[in-house]
Amino acid sequence: MNRWRAWLLAIRPRTLSVSIAPVLAGTGLAFADGMGVPDVAVVAMAGAVLVQIVANLVNDYFDFVKGADTDARVGPVRVVQAGLVMPEQLLVAVYGFLVLAFFAGGYLLAAAGWPVAVVGAASLLCAFAYTAGPFPLAYHGLGDAFVFVFFGPVAVVGTYYVQALSTTPDAFLAGTGMGVFSMAVLGANNLRDRETDAAAGKRTLAVRLGPLPAAVQYAVCLLMAAAVPVIGIVELAWSAWTLASLAGVVGCVPAAVVVLRFAKGTLAGAVEPDSAVSPSAREALIPVLGRTARGVGLYGAGLGVGFVAGAW
Repeated sequence: MNRWRAWLLAIRPRTLSVSIAPVLAGTGLAFADGMGVPDVAVVAMAGAVLVQIVANLVNDYFDFVKGADTDARVGPVRVVQAGLVMPEQLLVAVYGFLVLAFFAGGYLLAAAGWPVAVVGAASLLCAFAYTAGPFPLAYHGLGDAFVFVFFGPVAVVGTYYVQALSTTPDAFLAGTGMGVFSMAVLGANNLRDRETDAAAGKRTLAVRLGPLPAAVQYAVCLLMAAAVPVIGIVELAWSAWTLASLAGVVGCVPAAVVVLRFAKGTLAGAVEPDSAVSPSAREALIPVLGRTARGVGLYGAGLGVGFVAGAW
């Protein structure tokens, strides 16, 4: 494998929809309200993606150091564990992406003031605290809460705020939908990695709950994401939510179909008496993660486009 391919694997491009989608939703809402600022929107998206890349690289490094990534792990390649990138090289890359993130944050700080500094600092701190530090969030079952907050309400409301310099109930509601859908992405990942995580002492929510409750949690997150646009129509009575709901529910479909198939054909017959998920079931979960991540992208884009079209 060449060097560029290895670094592409390190940043996990297929997961970046989790950071792009809420910016699309928040930007669409800002333009629908006549307050969109194109250059600020572009920088906000760049900043969100950079923070997620930092989190992905830090996760790769510390999961290897703590023994969570081993040869028994099923799923996409982790570059340090596979020997494709040296640990010290990965840390240098983390610092490089941090510098770029600070530049993006400085631009947004000039555009929207001190709240950007607070949100940016909290985002970067949690990106490291997800798997690093004395109390890594992912190792104590708090990763889902982190994902909901920072890839949901914080991302959508923050994107809206840096352009409109105000907030709106629509942004909070859309952020809730984005947050629970992003939790489904993490849930699919953690359900797949449940056995190796448990062996390494990584007490994710999937490890704490068990395989069947974790699969139920995944499905509930998707149902909640689908319900959010319906609530927007009923409670906020804004025509944009009608169009957004159509596109948003379409975003749920790819992931929903996968989890139904998993529950029917894989989980029902693959959970062993000791509550371990069989290797074949874990292999089946690999495409679930990718399709759920694509679903998040469709959901965020659908909300953004729906808001703008509804306003027109």
